Amino acid sequence: MSVIPTDRSPESTLAFLRAGYRFVGDRCDRHGGDIFLTRLLLEPTICLRGRPAAELFYDNDRFVRRGAMPMRAQRTLTGVGGVQGLDDAPHRDRKAMLMSIMTPAGIRHLGQLVDDEWRARIPVWAADGPVVLYDEVARILTRAVFAWAGVPLAESEVARRTVELHAMIEAPTAVGLRHWRGVVARRRAERWTGELIERVRSGDLPAPEGSALRVIAEHRDERGQPLPRRIAAVDLLNVLRPTVAVDRFVVFAALALHDHPGWRDRVRGDDTATECFVQEVRRYYPFFPVAAARVRRSFEWQGYPFPQGRRVLLGLYATNHHPELWPEPERFRPERFAGWRGDPFGLMPQGGGDHLTGHRCAGEWITIELMKRAVTKLTSAMSYQVPPQDLSLDLSRMPTLPPSGFVIDAVRRTE
Repeated sequence: MSVIPTDRSPESTLAFLRAGYRFVGDRCDRHGGDIFLTRLLLEPTICLRGRPAAELFYDNDRFVRRGAMPMRAQRTLTGVGGVQGLDDAPHRDRKAMLMSIMTPAGIRHLGQLVDDEWRARIPVWAADGPVVLYDEVARILTRAVFAWAGVPLAESEVARRTVELHAMIEAPTAVGLRHWRGVVARRRAERWTGELIERVRSGDLPAPEGSALRVIAEHRDERGQPLPRRIAAVDLLNVLRPTVAVDRFVVFAALALHDHPGWRDRVRGDDTATECFVQEVRRYYPFFPVAAARVRRSFEWQGYPFPQGRRVLLGLYATNHHPELWPEPERFRPERFAGWRGDPFGLMPQGGGDHLTGHRCAGEWITIELMKRAVTKLTSAMSYQVPPQDLSLDLSRMPTLPPSGFVIDAVRRTE
């Protein structure tokens, strides 16, 4: 049996926070492979990257998610009891419930709502002068996904709900005030979404057929029982929050168009080029850094021991930048996706494996649809200028974003 290469440091949590997205990839390079052992949060942790590692990691016979994600992430990002931390029959049941919402027609409807909101904002941006694209897109997505999910939202609440959802997204790896804002936002959000669930169940609040609010409120688990109010609230937030988080990918798409202006003409009116461009944005730019699991029962892989209960992290960013998978991974090259037929264990900005039965993000198809529509809007529906600003990405910050939020000016409608 081989010995897993091991970090010299007795505790690497601070090093992980300093390195951020590059932690797994840099240390794999340092150890000369795709696996190493370290200690994170005082616990031995195996870190992996690459396609074979992803195939292993998403084998549900070998790994479980229960107890893998740090509690600080559950209390802010995903919610305690969320589908991300379930296994076996409970996971299959809840995942099927969420996937039932993600129909092609439903996703197109959400995309149309985003289109409508975006078009309505263009004249406002033209009149207001410089605007921060990140802030504007976040509110567009909030309005659209709440309407799509059947969740009532007054215009006076849009900014507040957007801030709460952003606070949850920012909090898992943050320390101090930024983390506690996420904790408070999660508690508040679970209270009001829980109240909505109860109102639907009592008949006080009508919810559209097929909407996320109605599907989750009426769902019965594998034992025929309704979801507990708090769990239903968590699942509803796990539809709303990830959709609003697409605002980061939209900013990354705008940044890519700015840094690679030749692609503006290439994607305009060309669905195939737009698809390639969007997939490369998802591969190249940082979104989720890692995914976590625990070993279900002891086994060996490539001669290395995986003891029962051991926490394992799969580097998502590291795999998306693996040179054996992606030649010249630090170059932005959308043409690499020409003729690409998909690979559930190669491109993993939102997790890998199977959507329906595995732990791949249920909202990935929504992400792709909304990104494609955003690229179309940025290249065909409007013109704008990008004034001087700080557009750098700090890969030690998780999640990251240009400090400016991507400011645009001189907006004009062109369609």
